[in-house]
Amino acid sequence: MKFGIVVFPGSNCDRDMMHALQDDLKQEVVMLWHKDNDLSAFNTEDCIVLPGGFSYGDYLRCGALARFSPLMEEVIKFANKGGKVLGVCNGFQILCESGLLPGGLLLNDHQKFTCKNVYIKAETDTNFVGKSAGAKALKIPVAHGEGRYVADAATIAKLTANNQIVFRYCDENGEVHINSNPNGTTNNIAGICNEGRNVFGMMPHPERACSNELHNVDGRAILEAFAKMN
Repeated sequence: MKFGIVVFPGSNCDRDMMHALQDDLKQEVVMLWHKDNDLSAFNTEDCIVLPGGFSYGDYLRCGALARFSPLMEEVIKFANKGGKVLGVCNGFQILCESGLLPGGLLLNDHQKFTCKNVYIKAETDTNFVGKSAGAKALKIPVAHGEGRYVADAATIAKLTANNQIVFRYCDENGEVHINSNPNGTTNNIAGICNEGRNVFGMMPHPERACSNELHNVDGRAILEAFAKMN
């Protein structure tokens, strides 16, 4: 299998993701420019990644312009065929804007950019990412100004009932409570998936926790899930 990383104008975590997948996890990686419109080299065993950053400068609304990039139409078709898609930070915002994931991301409740290590915990093992992450509290960095996940009550209820909440923010002991919530996100939600369990979005950056040199490899359990899933 291989990973395709979509590069938008303003992406700034695309190379971080490339190095994590290519150098730390030894996976085949193809960089994809947002104006391309061909994913024929990828099959449903492969994975398309939307990395973090500030696509189009976030001048309108995070992910709102990137959603209309030519390649996103192909990403949507790829996902609808069952292909794996992962959106991290700005990539999560783009997935919500494109309708591949429900809800949206708003300004952090403290109205400040937050950049620090946080802990997240898999909510369920009913998807391959949660199963790979296990029950451990994972230390993963966040870096965002608009990371507060919101959705209406009906959507939250559906996500909960369908086990589509993948990660919640927690403390180092795995306890989920308001003090471990870095942005005011609804119910400490840090990541979700679609009903088909092939499209995943999360605000924390697993690619920044894959290197021994950084003394943190907790992110590998997340990215390895996509590499192992066939």
